[in-house]
Amino acid sequence: MTKLLNVAGAISLLLGFIVSSNAVAVDEQPQSLSQLQSLGNNNQNISNSSLQQGTFNKTNRSGVLLPGEASAQELLPAAEEGLPPPFGANLFAGGYESERSDGLNDDYVVAPGDKVSVWLWGAVNQSEVLTVDNQSNLFITNVGPINVANVKASQLNQVVTERIKQVYKSSVSIYVNLLTATPVSVYITGSVIRPGQYAGVASDSVLYYLKRAGGIDSERGSYRSVKVLRNNEVIKEIDLYDFVLGGYLPRFNFKDGDVILVERQQATILVTGSVRNPFRFELDKDESIGTDLIKIARPYAKVSHVGVVGDRADGPFSIYVPFAEFAQFQLKDGDRVFFNDDIRAQIFDIQVAGSYLGPSYFAVKKDTRLYDLLAHIEVDPNLADFQSVYIQRKSVAQKQKELIDQSLERLERSVFTAPASSDGEASIRLQEGQMILQFTERARKIVPLGKVVIAENGKIANVLLEQGDIVHIPAKSDLVQVGGEVMMPQALVYNENATVEDYIAWAGGYSERANYEQIMVINPNGMVRLNATGALKPGDQILVLPKVDAKIMQNVKDITQIIYQIAVAANAIK
Repeated sequence: MTKLLNVAGAISLLLGFIVSSNAVAVDEQPQSLSQLQSLGNNNQNISNSSLQQGTFNKTNRSGVLLPGEASAQELLPAAEEGLPPPFGANLFAGGYESERSDGLNDDYVVAPGDKVSVWLWGAVNQSEVLTVDNQSNLFITNVGPINVANVKASQLNQVVTERIKQVYKSSVSIYVNLLTATPVSVYITGSVIRPGQYAGVASDSVLYYLKRAGGIDSERGSYRSVKVLRNNEVIKEIDLYDFVLGGYLPRFNFKDGDVILVERQQATILVTGSVRNPFRFELDKDESIGTDLIKIARPYAKVSHVGVVGDRADGPFSIYVPFAEFAQFQLKDGDRVFFNDDIRAQIFDIQVAGSYLGPSYFAVKKDTRLYDLLAHIEVDPNLADFQSVYIQRKSVAQKQKELIDQSLERLERSVFTAPASSDGEASIRLQEGQMILQFTERARKIVPLGKVVIAENGKIANVLLEQGDIVHIPAKSDLVQVGGEVMMPQALVYNENATVEDYIAWAGGYSERANYEQIMVINPNGMVRLNATGALKPGDQILVLPKVDAKIMQNVKDITQIIYQIAVAANAIK
């Protein structure tokens, strides 16, 4: 059992990674960077400005699907798994129905039952709180009734003051204030969550009452057709899209007994893809054209094509058209629309890193090769190790990540499917499996950088560049890095007469868990040599790999293979 715990400690030491990745590219006619400098600046594929926007050639694709061409149905997996919410559904996500207002805004219309305070001072001193009666009158002592029907709160002081001054023509100051608003009872019905009768004040918005009723039913209700009825007649029609898109919400005062009716959902279009608003949109009519949808879905500028799946009188259909052609396409209820950026970039963004002069970003055409780019990069030959150029590439990093993950999966399967012949062996298998799980869990967190080896012996491969490539030109160094399973990992000054064993001795020698037979030398260009012999070069890195106890651990071969993969991908093991 003691040995088993030591193995656990050994595995834990394998789990700290500085991540990058290597791949080797070859070319028929490699040449050095110094020779490329002679090509001058006459290459028209390169722009050494900061990132530039490429121009795309318009395609002329018809709506007919060609053999082997992806249909729009294949572009809409998300719509099959679950529908996105309706556009505007988040209107009712807040808790504003619990935040009561007094209803005394400037547009509030005075109604029977409202309380009004009236002050008179000067030649006459009089103060009283009055109630608007059923005939919409205020009865003021010594003045008489004042009709305030259809008078707004902002106009009440002026209307009452003018009437009082007909009695007290001078030497009397007047102030009138609306104190309280009379509650009203509004009925809410149609496609809402909780239809019924709700109390509020006349100036409350239709959104307040709808929220009190739980909001609009997203599966049945319409966000574009909300009606307010009074005495069985429609007095107001509200399109909530006007509020969501433009902030417009009609203001009016409810009266007791008004009805808010949410109509049934109208024609809907499901929108996914490269848009700012991926929702289910409701049309204000049974048929609409693509332009109407574009205004509210707001596709990104990079969109080039649109896929539409739906049903027509002659049966189901799917179509894939250029974006410009979609603008006049007739949409119908139930259509599913996918906005797609289906034109590959004609301009790539390439970054330069390391020891170089000039700009760090270049915009190149998609058919540009490395020689064309290197001819536009200036270097100081006294500082730059231009013969050790390498590329960091995303596609290589993804492939390296896949290979490591596959190795980890094989290791887990072999551990958990191994039979045990006794209870003691089963116990050991269990503890071993727990350690393997810890190892694989942390190993999966590796994020390779995708290093592509393109230089060897002063020759450079003329590889085709890809979007996002980073071209590294290492700086010259007088040091040799020593790491991994040594006592004191450190950087040492290069000595042309020293061997690998000398550098390891200067770093304190091997650690207890070092694998003396597995020593890696990594060159500045990313090339990896195992158990390398011969003289080292300035800038080299020495890695001493850890050892796995073959007597205790099953699957030693698989674990060792993963260690090698990680070492190559990381260039370091702590």
